[in-house]
Amino acid sequence: MTKPTALYYSMLKYQPENLQRLHQAFQVTELPDPSHDSKEILAGTEVLFAPLGYQVDREKIDAAPRLKVIASNTTGHPHIDVNYAKSKGIQVACLKFAQDFLSTITPTAELTWGLIITLTRNLIAANRSVLEGKWDRRPFGAPAMLSSLDLGIVGLGRLGGMVAQYGKVFGMKVRYFDPFVASSDKDIERLDTLEELVATSDIITIHVPHEPETEGMFNQDIFSSCKQGAYLINTARGELIDWGAFLSALKNGRLAGAAIDVFEGEFQPGFQDTFYDHPVLEYARNNDNLFITPHIGGSTVDAWRKTEGHTIDMALDFLNIKEEEK
Repeated sequence: MTKPTALYYSMLKYQPENLQRLHQAFQVTELPDPSHDSKEILAGTEVLFAPLGYQVDREKIDAAPRLKVIASNTTGHPHIDVNYAKSKGIQVACLKFAQDFLSTITPTAELTWGLIITLTRNLIAANRSVLEGKWDRRPFGAPAMLSSLDLGIVGLGRLGGMVAQYGKVFGMKVRYFDPFVASSDKDIERLDTLEELVATSDIITIHVPHEPETEGMFNQDIFSSCKQGAYLINTARGELIDWGAFLSALKNGRLAGAAIDVFEGEFQPGFQDTFYDHPVLEYARNNDNLFITPHIGGSTVDAWRKTEGHTIDMALDFLNIKEEEK
């Protein structure tokens, strides 16, 4: 049986066992990233593994007349023209469409709580003080117990729902804003607007997908509506934030602090070349109330293994390759 042709980019960094599966199931062409595409390679591609930051748009889809599946081990698809792909009879194997499976993938919700505790308990500065030979807890008193604080969740989907349950375990009052979800949990209060949520929350955590309509949803008006001294946690996408307004909110004290696992433009080619000089990173170098991690929310080896493997499964299922043939 002739294997379907697949285009895979090494920047995706699949786990070794999943790379082995790819080569077993497909005739694989491997390139560093989509900037190395050629007309000849695209013309022969039946399955395209699509990394964030590179658009699979009409032009690219039209350049691949044999394309049957676009596969992406991501929970969103801002890089794929899904409607155009489907109009051409091309299936999109994206984890956004595998919610039952995603309910077993928990590390981003777990990291959210790690960031909350790191930020509100001032752990970085406390650890640095100890490494300097000081043993004094008084400079690092948190403003309040978590059980005394109100948690506001933006987006009560899979991750927001997990974070809400964790918040209840910590004894917090939990509220959320999501125009598309109505929770049946009587201990979680739904608010009608984002402005109302941020005005009543001590800790705000974002769990919204990056779509055109959500870009910059945390703008100057929203930051101005935040409760004075609130904390912001973002493990979703950097594009949800107006970064100039975010920096102003930190500088003027509207936000007491923030912890972010995402950054604007992080998936765009050339991001690393300009990242060092970004004003938000410069602020973080000189202030303990901004904590940044390099998009490690889903970064556990077992989660990588499972999400990559499930994406391969979805692609094979769309091609009607049965399990015994995988």
